[in-house]
Formats: sequence, C-alpha cells, structure tokens
Amino acid sequence: MNTATEERGQRSLLAARRLRELIVSGSLAPGQRITERLIAEQLEGVSRTPLREAFKILEAEGLVTIEPNRGAVVTAMTVEEVAAAIEVLIGLESLAAEPACQQIGDAQVAHIEELHRHMEQAYLAGELMEYFRCNQAIHQAIVDAAGNPVLSRIYAAESARIRRYRYAGNRKTERWRRAVQEHEAILDAVRQRAGPLLREILRQHHRSGWNVAREFLDAELRAVAAGQPRKAARA
Repeated sequence: MNTATEERGQRSLLAARRLRELIVSGSLAPGQRITERLIAEQLEGVSRTPLREAFKILEAEGLVTIEPNRGAVVTAMTVEEVAAAIEVLIGLESLAAEPACQQIGDAQVAHIEELHRHMEQAYLAGELMEYFRCNQAIHQAIVDAAGNPVLSRIYAAESARIRRYRYAGNRKTERWRRAVQEHEAILDAVRQRAGPLLREILRQHHRSGWNVAREFLDAELRAVAAGQPRKAARA
C-alpha cells in the first residue's frame, strides 16, 4: 500500500469517527440527510473519496443508510426495533458471562480494569462520549473473554447498530451516576470470576439503561412526528 492510499484510508477512518460521534450524540437526527454543506461545516478538508468510504463504514455499522437520489441518511429505528436489539444483546452477554469468567486471564482482567479507570476519569470530567467509548469497550472485552469469535462478531455488530440509543441511556445525570456504580459491580464480578453473578448484573444493567433510553426515544419520535426535530441535550 502506497503512502497516498494509506493517508486516504486514515482520512476515511477519521471522517467515519467524527460522523459516528455526531450520530451517536444526537447532533445528527434519525432520517437526516448528511449534506455536503454539513460535511464542510463539521469535517473541514475531507474530500469526496474518503467521505464515500466513511459512509460505507457507517452503513456497515447500521448507522447510515445510502438512499437513491438522497445519498447518506442517518438510519432511523423504531422503539420496537431497538427493544428487540437490546434483548439480543442481553442474551449474548448472558451466554458469554459464565464462559468468560471461566476462561479469562489476568491480563484480560487488567485490561478491563484499565478501561474502567479511564471510564471513571471521563465520568468525573463530564466527558460523556469518551465515557461511552470505554463503557462499550468493557462490554465487548467481557464477551470476547468467552473465547467464541462468532459470539464476539455478532455482539459487536448488533451493539454498533444501536450505539446511539445506548448512549442516550446515560444522558440523565442520575442514570449516568448509577451506571458507573453498576460497572463497579460488573468489575468486581469479573475479578471474582463469578459467572452467574456477572450474568445477572449485566442483565439488570442493560434493562436499567434501556428504561432511560426508551424515554428519550419516545420523546424524539413524538417530536419528529410533530415536525420539530429534537435537539440533543443531557437532562
């Protein structure tokens, strides 16, 4: 691979990361078309080729839909679709919890501990996006510890598809604080290699987050139906 191709690939990844953050944070609303003007405002200096590649990355993640004559549009999901996906994630983590605790090594535990420290630092600094990145990495690391690559792949794909709705579950200050406490319990269960306990904590953790995210999604859909797209804001 030559230098020009490598640089273009890096620009595509950077563009995908920035657009992903805008979608997940709610700055780009479901159904919104990602126009050239918007790109010029948000992603200065990104040309069409790496931008097209970024759209392909986000389309594969389920965050963007490429529509004829409209181009890239932020994917919209119904409450029922998100709820179904949450149930799938709960099921996948339930499958992973016990084998993960049976097989996890000290280095993997140390990695999860390090992610947890970074997550707490982001929480104390009020950096929700960085907190969320670490949060998601912890969940993926636990699933990966089960040693089942098919399980890991399916979990990663489904998790990416509903990323913005899981992010919304931490927008309320009280829920965010409780989520950090729940992650402390998750870490303790991992350290103890307590599979059944970890499974139950993860299940309740997801359900609590979804209760808040569902309120957000219901309000968002009502606003869109009324012709007043809802602005992203943390309660």
